[in-house]
Amino acid sequence: MFHDFQTLVCFTAVSFLAIGCQTQSDPTTSGVVSEPAHVETDGHQHDGDAHDDHGDSDVATAMAKLSPEDRKEAEAQKFCAVMGDSLLGSMGTPLKVEIKGEPVFLCCIGCKSKALKNPDQTLAAVAKMKAEHAAEEK
Repeated sequence: MFHDFQTLVCFTAVSFLAIGCQTQSDPTTSGVVSEPAHVETDGHQHDGDAHDDHGDSDVATAMAKLSPEDRKEAEAQKFCAVMGDSLLGSMGTPLKVEIKGEPVFLCCIGCKSKALKNPDQTLAAVAKMKAEHAAEEK
């Protein structure tokens, strides 16, 4: 099928790019959630890739899938509570979790375990993000 190694490498790279951060719903969580098909739920690493290379329209489309109330909260937070440089919506519809009664948004299911293991740290990160975003809006 492939005549040389270079063709095989190109085909493989194109295949991975085409697959990208596909999502599937996670029925175990409350609310609308997306789960990247290629990410483990524990020990998740972004490997330095913030996944924020998607266009503004992709982010807007992902954010629009949230309820109006959740969208307002997610926009106030702006970035993933675990991966602070990952723009919410850049990997699909943000994942909403509740920590100590507070809504927290994550970029993907892979960040859920870490967010729940360190609830105080996660809530502090969200509070800081919301304060920074509010200051930017002024």
